[in-house]
Amino acid sequence: MDDFWILARRMLRYRGLLACALVAAVVSAGGLGAGIVGVGPILQIVLQEGRSLPQIVSQLNQHALVDGRIPQAWIDALPAGKFTAVLWIVLALGVLTLVGATANFFHAYFSMTIVERTIARLRRELFAKAVHQPLWALARGGSSDAISRIVNDPQSLGLGFTALLSKATAQMTKGAAALVAAFVIDWRLTLVSLIVAPLLYTVIRKLGKRVRRAARAALVSQGELYGAAAEAIQGLRVVKVHTNERAECGRFHRINKRVLAELLRVRYARSLASPLVEVLAIFSLGALCLVAIKAIEDGKLDPADFLLSIGALGVAGASLKPLTGLVTDIQQSAGAAGRIRQMLGVPPEQVDAKSRPRLARHQRSIRFENVRMQYPNTDRPAIDGVSLAIPHGQTVAFVGPNGCGKTSLLSLVPRLFEPGEGRVLVDDVDISTVNLRSLRQQIGVVTQETVLFRLSVRDNIAYGAGGVSQEQIIDAARRAHAHAFITALPRGYDTVLGDQGSTLSGGQRQRLAIARAILRQPAILILDEATSMIDAESESAIAQAIAGFSRGRTCLIVAHRLSTVVSADRIVVMDAGRLVDQGTHAELTARCPLYQQLVQRQTPGLA
Repeated sequence: MDDFWILARRMLRYRGLLACALVAAVVSAGGLGAGIVGVGPILQIVLQEGRSLPQIVSQLNQHALVDGRIPQAWIDALPAGKFTAVLWIVLALGVLTLVGATANFFHAYFSMTIVERTIARLRRELFAKAVHQPLWALARGGSSDAISRIVNDPQSLGLGFTALLSKATAQMTKGAAALVAAFVIDWRLTLVSLIVAPLLYTVIRKLGKRVRRAARAALVSQGELYGAAAEAIQGLRVVKVHTNERAECGRFHRINKRVLAELLRVRYARSLASPLVEVLAIFSLGALCLVAIKAIEDGKLDPADFLLSIGALGVAGASLKPLTGLVTDIQQSAGAAGRIRQMLGVPPEQVDAKSRPRLARHQRSIRFENVRMQYPNTDRPAIDGVSLAIPHGQTVAFVGPNGCGKTSLLSLVPRLFEPGEGRVLVDDVDISTVNLRSLRQQIGVVTQETVLFRLSVRDNIAYGAGGVSQEQIIDAARRAHAHAFITALPRGYDTVLGDQGSTLSGGQRQRLAIARAILRQPAILILDEATSMIDAESESAIAQAIAGFSRGRTCLIVAHRLSTVVSADRIVVMDAGRLVDQGTHAELTARCPLYQQLVQRQTPGLA
């Protein structure tokens, strides 16, 4: 529960709205309490002969709390007739009811405003934390879990905030007002009724713990459910061509059953709370009635006071009874609060660390010094003791079997991952010591899995490159051989792309990614299977464009097709995370068995 209350303090940011909501709740509850006390004179007038409103008020004026503060002229002006007196009291109670209803509206209005603003602010903070967290944190938990924490968990937390601020506050103030009214009417009878309170607290606390544990497990399962649904829907083309719809439905069903099981655990505790409270309330009411009847027989208790006390306690019980459900709502939100705080606690990357020096534009070398790296939840290193020096301006290709560590090694250059051991240096400067933004601003990356956004073609090309002109965007598109198909789109460069650029072919998406990299004018260009989805004719043209663009830049290329790397200044051969050999195509063909195998498998004519 500590996580919930820590996050609930964020609502204190809106102190003005909180004060208004609290005042409205107190006014609403005060109207209820005054209304209960106001029923007392009606009962006395109706049930007791010879009692009039002036007599009742005169008796009240002699009470120690009032001490004669009501002027006698006001008392004499009160109507003595039963009907008129009751009419006046009913009208006054009607006014109190209208005031209470208005206050109740404003309390709910202000409370929900606070909750929605707090949740929206928290969701924005979670998204910012997600995009600024290092990739290792995302790799450890998975993207679906992160999305679930951003979208689903704040919604669950919001239900707890609403229960606390809107419903619980309203019910507690009304219950407290009714309880105060009961004390005013007869404090002894009210005190006897409160004996059951500790038992009620124990029941609610035990059930609340059960709800919190089950709710947290349900949220974890819901994250898996979201991931399964997202994978199947996004990869629907693959699912269909492999006729695997039944298997995907089965996978979703199994995860959905786990979610259901956890939610049913919550159901058990929530369903048990209300009947237990009702049973305890009935038994306590029966005991209270026995005590009251005995007091009436002994002449120690007025029947009208007894009826009014029972009524006040009934109103207090009716107001406080929903708290059992509200407490379980809060306990259920505690699971979401724990997951949210866990995500907020992940340290961000040093993107804007002003204390770190900026990295000057790369112009000498890139060096890997005995670098080792291992991904979370794996038992083998992806990079195992690699040392390599790359002079500025060289085009270096990295080849090897699948999973040999080529992409992992190059991901260390923009610090997408951090080495567990060793260093990566640019111009003899350890990149872990510099401002991260100054490093990434001089790196252009094109990957096999092209990422496009639901933006216009122009905005996708200019993504991350501020202050560029239309002419620069078009020039980058021409050099990436994308201008022709862009102008053929319905709105040209203003055409908004679908999800992940689904309205374009794979080759078109990669050309946009290449144009994006060209526009950045990077000092370091990383191409990870950048032409794998382009036809041979386009590949040749783009290879020429990249060759021209890479002059004066350090170009690092990962490719499975060796025909795209034979002209590189140097080829680095990797296997099982280690550097096996390096040299030109001719040198490696003559001496490196692994490279010879790769050449024989793919391009026998080059061997």
